[in-house]
Amino acid sequence: MEPIFSIGIQSLWDELRHMPAGGVWWVNTDREEDALSLINQTIAAQDSAAKVAAIGMGINLREHLKIARDHGPEKIQLFAMPNQENSLHFFTRDLLCSFEPKNYLLILVCANNAWQNISTPRLQQWLEKSQAWAKYHKCTLLVINPGNNNDKQASILMSEYRSLFGLASLRFRNEMHLYDVAWWCNEKGISARQQLVLHHEDGRWQLAQQEETSVQPRSDEKRILSNVTVLEGAPPLSEHWTLFKTNEALFEEARSSQAATLIFALTQNNQIETIARQVHTLRRQRGSGLKIIIRESQASLRATDERLLIGCGANMVIPWNAPLSRCLTLIESVQGQQFNRLVPEDIATLLSMTQPLKLRGFQPWDQFCDAVSNMINNPLLPADGKGVLVALRPVPGIRVEQALTLCRPNRVGDIISIGDNRLVLFLSFCRVNDLDTALNHIFPLPTADVFSNRVVWFEDNQIAAELVQMRTLSPEAWAKPLPGSHTEKKIINAEHDGAVWRRVPEPLRLFNDATERAS
Repeated sequence: MEPIFSIGIQSLWDELRHMPAGGVWWVNTDREEDALSLINQTIAAQDSAAKVAAIGMGINLREHLKIARDHGPEKIQLFAMPNQENSLHFFTRDLLCSFEPKNYLLILVCANNAWQNISTPRLQQWLEKSQAWAKYHKCTLLVINPGNNNDKQASILMSEYRSLFGLASLRFRNEMHLYDVAWWCNEKGISARQQLVLHHEDGRWQLAQQEETSVQPRSDEKRILSNVTVLEGAPPLSEHWTLFKTNEALFEEARSSQAATLIFALTQNNQIETIARQVHTLRRQRGSGLKIIIRESQASLRATDERLLIGCGANMVIPWNAPLSRCLTLIESVQGQQFNRLVPEDIATLLSMTQPLKLRGFQPWDQFCDAVSNMINNPLLPADGKGVLVALRPVPGIRVEQALTLCRPNRVGDIISIGDNRLVLFLSFCRVNDLDTALNHIFPLPTADVFSNRVVWFEDNQIAAELVQMRTLSPEAWAKPLPGSHTEKKIINAEHDGAVWRRVPEPLRLFNDATERAS
């Protein structure tokens, strides 16, 4: 009969504790001391006749293992491996050189943030290889991974249910420990989306007593967690409302929610990426029952930013000009909804989708064509919504090089080129109905006074066809910007005395020798 091992958390029911031979389980921890304490308790929870081996990655486990004599197996095999990516990929091969792993519990304690710089395909390949190896040798592999960026790690691992029999996170929040189980599969069945409160006393992990009788968390569908600025100074509207001063406090509370409504406040443009990461983490880890809303307090969202938030898992983005009464109606409209759109496991995919063109200003003709072509052919971007291509011909008497000096784009992704007596602009993610507004921001003078002709392309096939025509233009017809005036900076005659810069005095003669003799 194949052995069944247990994770070292007392009072935890068997559905979330047992780890039979033939699979891989993964536990993330926020702190390294929690990972070392968990491995101590896991080893102590095994029978005296159990076969246990512990592997420390960049950690000397002999200095950290503290197990009472009357607990745990009689013999524990300890191994060390360097904190390098290659050591992970040769992990199983190196173990076979030392012992036969059949019916063993193997505990791998990774170095802090060991997987941070390892790509997702290599991680997936490692999991598939380790799962096949554990199944073939009939052993249990428990990976304990400490790190401060485990939200990203957990998001990637959420889709690896074919290679992982269990995925959980041990997080330290507000002087208490939360044990968040994404799923756990063993001989008792499958349990998923469990969040439990743990006590850590005298080096022992124990389930809180109020959690022992509740296998599934109670529904919180009526609960509304909101930033205090969303209500514009109004008090909580009912006993179901809970207000938070910051989005960060709201995010930490929301990590224990199942089906609540979460309302983030967006007041500045520099908050977009932070809120997007928070929404992505909640949607990937807490499931489709959450209703996530972003309320824009001031005009700060572009179409690409709104698309990013929706792609990260937000149910709705409420614009800044919606009054409070309209906002409350929209919040009520999402109640009972289930989020059913696909959210990519890595938020970097979504960020690259909204900012694929990291150029601005003048570009040579060939580089301009290549950049716009890459933008149009990007499959992650929406069809016919990638931007607007505009060709402007200056009025007689104004050279195209002179017109270029008036073009001052401020957004990243807005690029310009000149050739064939035309000034060509590509405004990324600009809608055709907003073109006049965008041109008024780019040119300080009215475009009708500077340009006599304007041609606009806004559909993908139209832009692609025009790019074909643009590439036929010979390099002799390409234009270059006017040379700018360059003034050399005078070198200040100064030296540093170790504390401050001081000018070096220079001797000056007020009169030359001839003048002195004449006087």
